[in-house]
Amino acid sequence: MFIMNLEKITSQVIDVVLQAGEFIRSESLKFQTNDIEEKGFNNLVTYVDKQTEHYIVENLAKIVPQAGFITEEETTDKFSATLNWIIDPLDGTTNFVRGFPFFASTVALADGHDLLLGVTYEVCRKELFHAWKGGGAYCNGERMKVTAVTDLKKSLTVAGFPYDLKGKSEDYFSMLEKLNGQSLGFRGCGSAAVNLAYVAAGRADAYFEFNLHLWDIAAGIILVREAGGNVTDFTGGSNYWDGSEVLAAGAVYPEIHGFLKKYFLKR
Repeated sequence: MFIMNLEKITSQVIDVVLQAGEFIRSESLKFQTNDIEEKGFNNLVTYVDKQTEHYIVENLAKIVPQAGFITEEETTDKFSATLNWIIDPLDGTTNFVRGFPFFASTVALADGHDLLLGVTYEVCRKELFHAWKGGGAYCNGERMKVTAVTDLKKSLTVAGFPYDLKGKSEDYFSMLEKLNGQSLGFRGCGSAAVNLAYVAAGRADAYFEFNLHLWDIAAGIILVREAGGNVTDFTGGSNYWDGSEVLAAGAVYPEIHGFLKKYFLKR
């Protein structure tokens, strides 16, 4: 375990992420569709993703030199067996290229599987979400808390829509249809990082998605936890680290977890 002043480091990370966000914002005003690349079907990348990641990596390396990196765009191959920065420079690239909110730059620091801090900057609304272990979670400096809603019928859920449904499309959309009829409905904004931040901020009561990556969710996990929420996989276990399944919720967690088990899981 590394002994660090997490509050101070988080403040430094915020400065880096805010600068990265301002670059993304400025580029969004002049971005051209011919600047889009495809890493795979429905998997877009732009020079904005790559340049933003390069900037973040370069500057985070100055803050905690011993840390390695886990990044979406693989602009560095430095990896540590223990301490690593986890970076998605532009979560919601498809939204970005189409001029559709929401998209964010998101960074976490982890010691093994122990998340130490997380920072997510939603560019369109200029909202900065941050948390550090034991220090609480904040949006633009104001303390965040997950909702106290316990009744599924009174809950609003954010549901993710993976590009690859892994052969589960019929079950998944059938489950969403049932959820829509047994709650206040569901929303989706196209960014896992923003979805998790919104649960932490109490704007949604729960969020679930599968077929993600660690860089999509790492910062959001600690945001939700420090705001008083729960984060698990769909079974209620801890196999969410790779992003294959993530369920995050406030007080409605027992009901939304039971709902997923009843209507979606085939185990």
